[in-house]
Amino acid sequence: MSSALRLYSYPQCGTCRKALQWLAQQGFSVQEGTLELVDITQQPPSLAELTRAFEALGRKRLFNTSGQSYRALGSATVAAMSDQDALVALAADGKLIKRPFAITPSGAALVGFKPEEWQAALQS
Repeated sequence: MSSALRLYSYPQCGTCRKALQWLAQQGFSVQEGTLELVDITQQPPSLAELTRAFEALGRKRLFNTSGQSYRALGSATVAAMSDQDALVALAADGKLIKRPFAITPSGAALVGFKPEEWQAALQS
């Protein structure tokens, strides 16, 4: 596992900016090597990372249901997908993934930004 927190975010996402600000207050920094920042639209999480998140958090938490990509697919289409097809779709289009999406140094996945949830995951 990496010693840095990998954060998949979108620069125009307000929740992502809040998460970055909170992480900076917690001592995470790109310059210090404790934070790896990735644009989720340019480089979505890998199928392996998404599979780990799926197993830990469930399918529903992974989808950005308010995003354009999700609306373009339609909730009925997403609901009809097999789990494997859903994971492949998520890996192909970062805008389908709820943001921010993070992989902790221990390999745990975090989706969306809930400070108390992130605090607990980053302390373990």
